[in-house]
Amino acid sequence: MNSASMVFAAGSAAALGLVAAGVVIVAVLIGAFVLGARIRRREPAPPRPEEQPRMPDEGPVREVLESREPDEVPRGDRRLTPHELPGHGNSPTRSAPSRERPRWSDGSSGSFGSGGSGGR
Repeated sequence: MNSASMVFAAGSAAALGLVAAGVVIVAVLIGAFVLGARIRRREPAPPRPEEQPRMPDEGPVREVLESREPDEVPRGDRRLTPHELPGHGNSPTRSAPSRERPRWSDGSSGSFGSGGSGGR
């Protein structure tokens, strides 16, 4: 056997190996699809519209609509650590005196930036 035929034989063996690997990958993907379909068939069907939960006639249960405002951080001569704050560093809140929701002022974005027109 000369060197040209050996190169050709090695190339065809590599090509045959790639084809075999491709067939194995396709077989695994098909098997995964079939297994997923079997599992999906065993699951219960999604609920019909009449089986969906309904809101009570008197409205949502235990829902409280109120405005909350943060408690003030205690002032002192030194910096406080989180465990020295009320609520152990969690920001406590209290009910606001008015039930009106705060609104952004006109011309303000209420978020980042100056709230201008957006032009540069």
